[in-house]
Amino acid sequence: MWKDKVRIYIEDNQKRLIDISKEIHANPEVANEEVKASRLLADELEKAGFKVDLGIAGLDTAIMAVHPDQSDGPTIAILGEYDALPGIGHACGHNLIATSALGACLALGSIKKDIPGKLIFMGTPAEEAIGGKIAMVEKGLFKDVDAAMMFHPSAGYTMTGRRGLALTEVIIEFTGKASHASGSPEKGINALDAVIQTFNGINALRQHISSDARIHGVITHGGVKPNIVPDYAAAEFYVRAPTDSYCSELVKKLENCAIGAASSTGATLKYTVVEPSYQARIMNKTMGNLFENNLSAIGEPLIPLPPGSGAGSSDIGNVSQVVPTIHPYISICDDSIAGHSIEFERASASERAHEAMLNAAMALAMTAIDLFTDPQLMDQVNEEFRGRTL
Repeated sequence: MWKDKVRIYIEDNQKRLIDISKEIHANPEVANEEVKASRLLADELEKAGFKVDLGIAGLDTAIMAVHPDQSDGPTIAILGEYDALPGIGHACGHNLIATSALGACLALGSIKKDIPGKLIFMGTPAEEAIGGKIAMVEKGLFKDVDAAMMFHPSAGYTMTGRRGLALTEVIIEFTGKASHASGSPEKGINALDAVIQTFNGINALRQHISSDARIHGVITHGGVKPNIVPDYAAAEFYVRAPTDSYCSELVKKLENCAIGAASSTGATLKYTVVEPSYQARIMNKTMGNLFENNLSAIGEPLIPLPPGSGAGSSDIGNVSQVVPTIHPYISICDDSIAGHSIEFERASASERAHEAMLNAAMALAMTAIDLFTDPQLMDQVNEEFRGRTL
């Protein structure tokens, strides 16, 4: 009965939800600058009677919205992201993530007086940059949450069990000595050579690390002019691994590559590990199965991940370390399109994307109903979480 009601609510309000998704998509805002998106979401929640706090955990665009109808039972948080990527807008489909979470919460809010527990919408900014969820975890906002869930759009697969890699950002800077690159190169110390040597060391290292780990970077400063020996050069790297401990091990190996480069060139190294790190993701299979069952019930078919597919990273990993979590994916386009591309940005405003978004909202709401109304299911979720391993 309640599942039918949330489905009908979302169907009746689909035009408004699609309009909200389109508005966020048409006005992309990068990390911590999601002023329009956060205000739009907050206004919709306030109109629906939620108690809304905008600007929490030290983040101006983070949202905590709590439905006023509360009783004994689990506390469930449905999470929305809404930051865009620099230069290419919503090429990760966060407009869909935000609106699916909003739709699920509004639909649940329409029946919340009849079901137990506490419902929270959490707007989590800056996933693509500093990881807003990390700050929210550290500020204790998930301390009393019993389950957290969100959806993510994908290219070609629909599933709940995809892992996420731990990620640590590293900044490497070398200081050398400027000199005329032709007239007196022997008097210079080439900082760019040290950066290039670091990349060469990483390339040699790749054959000795696991195939599911990643070290990738860009040169952020390589000198000024060809006739000046670069006295400063820098690079930024992402180190990713399936576990937090292996990620830390690879960060140390990267440092050793940089130390070797400094030694061979004579440049001085500054090695900065950027905190906080994104932790590896632990998906709760019990919740995942519930979501998949609900998704199938509304006619969205499951599509497995293609063999050999890699994995990304997200601050939802940090949430999954402290509370039972799911982060399912629903396809919005075929697998010839890559995430974080102009093509995916276009797909995120398509009719298929909006259909997936509405189905995600329904499945999220229905999964929350399962947990709100069946204490045994919640016990199974908690038992799995207590025995979690990675």
